[in-house]
Amino acid sequence: MERAPDWAPAWFALAEAKEALGDRGGAAAAFRAALAADPSDALGAAPRLAIAGGEATRKLPSAYVAQLFDGYAARFERHLVVGLGYRGPALIAAAIETAAPGRRFARALDLGCGTGLAAAPLRGRLERLEGVDLSPAMLARAQQRELYDALDEADMVDHLRRFVAAFDLIVAADALVYCGDLAPAFAAAATALVPGGLFAFTVEAQSAEGYCLRPTMRFTHARRYVEAVAAAAGLTPLLVDAASARREGEADAPGLIAAFARPDGLNPNPQGRCGCALPNRFRTCGSRPAADPREPA
Repeated sequence: MERAPDWAPAWFALAEAKEALGDRGGAAAAFRAALAADPSDALGAAPRLAIAGGEATRKLPSAYVAQLFDGYAARFERHLVVGLGYRGPALIAAAIETAAPGRRFARALDLGCGTGLAAAPLRGRLERLEGVDLSPAMLARAQQRELYDALDEADMVDHLRRFVAAFDLIVAADALVYCGDLAPAFAAAATALVPGGLFAFTVEAQSAEGYCLRPTMRFTHARRYVEAVAAAAGLTPLLVDAASARREGEADAPGLIAAFARPDGLNPNPQGRCGCALPNRFRTCGSRPAADPREPA
């Protein structure tokens, strides 16, 4: 540490060692030092502080998510689909059919598209499909499917904010679990949708109010919170149902499948500042991270 006081991985390793020994104060100090050494937070020090109860965080750092999935891309589909029984794309396809039976869409955007698992069940009803993801390695695999008309490497909220009334369908399959505060994403999606456009997504659910960063390094959201944030963005609910998109351990992870619409006459607020009172309390859950939080649970 003395020879490389600004080397974030050393501070992060020290933080994990102190955490394992039960030294929460020492771990928090080392996590803060790691964050100071690397403000982009590619190692995820800020969310680890949040889990430990020392800090609040509204989303996972983009650099952390990009690095995580770049290293995970080669085994992503086998782990997620075979190991965790992932069914997010199927849930979204079914929700769209329920909300808009037989409807075809001129231009769709897949948020956090990853390797493109959502493309196949949706492509048949789309004239054009675009995807956005933070991970170049995941995007390279999505490109190999030859189902996307365009793929962009970007933060999904930043990407959405480039568009006004551009898409008639936006989907997010297992992507919003990396955001706690959903207001920026929902406001940007509402702005990017044409009147009558649909926003369909999955989240992991919780019974408590607001949202919570779990030791798995994934956020869970209360149904009331999701509905309130959507209403603040001017989105109209078409479907909000309990549904699990994947397993966690031996049990299905509680979740929600939802479809909202942008009504005619919406005056969108692209910055996500609604000026209303939302039940957006941040809560931290659990005192210890998963066995390896760098491996998606």
